[in-house]
Amino acid sequence: MERGINLLNTEENSGIVLGRNPVMEALKNDREIEKILIAKGTEGSILKIVGMAKDKKIPVMYGDKVALDRVANGVPHQGVIAYTSSFKYCEVEEILALAKAREEDPFIIILDNIEDPHNLGAIMRSAEVTGAHGLIIPKRRAVGVTDVVTRASAGAVEYMACAKVANIVQTIEKLKAAGLWIGACDVEGQPYYKANLKGGICLVIGSEGFGISKLVKEKCDFTVSIPMVGKIGSLNASNAAVVLMCEVRRQRDVE
Repeated sequence: MERGINLLNTEENSGIVLGRNPVMEALKNDREIEKILIAKGTEGSILKIVGMAKDKKIPVMYGDKVALDRVANGVPHQGVIAYTSSFKYCEVEEILALAKAREEDPFIIILDNIEDPHNLGAIMRSAEVTGAHGLIIPKRRAVGVTDVVTRASAGAVEYMACAKVANIVQTIEKLKAAGLWIGACDVEGQPYYKANLKGGICLVIGSEGFGISKLVKEKCDFTVSIPMVGKIGSLNASNAAVVLMCEVRRQRDVE
């Protein structure tokens, strides 16, 4: 169904997805979408989005680009905005069950103190392409899955399980009981390429500013570092995460 709309009068929704690729991935993954807003005069891949929405009987509404700009609050939207239901977090047990269903050793990422949504989105994207089964983030003092995260993940949020927990330390204990080794990314650890990252593994990544909290680090089985030889002394969280995730993937692939 297609019709014009005054976007200024659109009711509040639980969340929005901005951009052609993120919206298309949401459609492909059958994410619950309330409606899709399209800027008048847009073409190209927008036409494919409209066709997919029609097939799924999702209302498609048109408005002026200025109105979409206002809805997006200055964030680039490429002429398309989808109103979606809130992101559905999973339980840690569901991530472990996913690994079991795939007949693979669990590969999980824990993020401690990550507050930048762009970092979270980038990490979700890297986790998805390297075969991780899920991410775990804390409920407090950390960013959750927002539209900024969705956009930064380039659609990976639609395929990556994410659990939000009240206590990271207790969660680590639970993962240990399930047979996983817990490795923290820390400057004092051994070079990552010398570490054994095979089998059930959970990588713990901290933020640039705060790193990994003391209690969390103490609960980890080992630490790994990324050697630095340039004048810049550190990588941001998403860069560090992708280096370690690629090493896990490499070690699994050479088995």
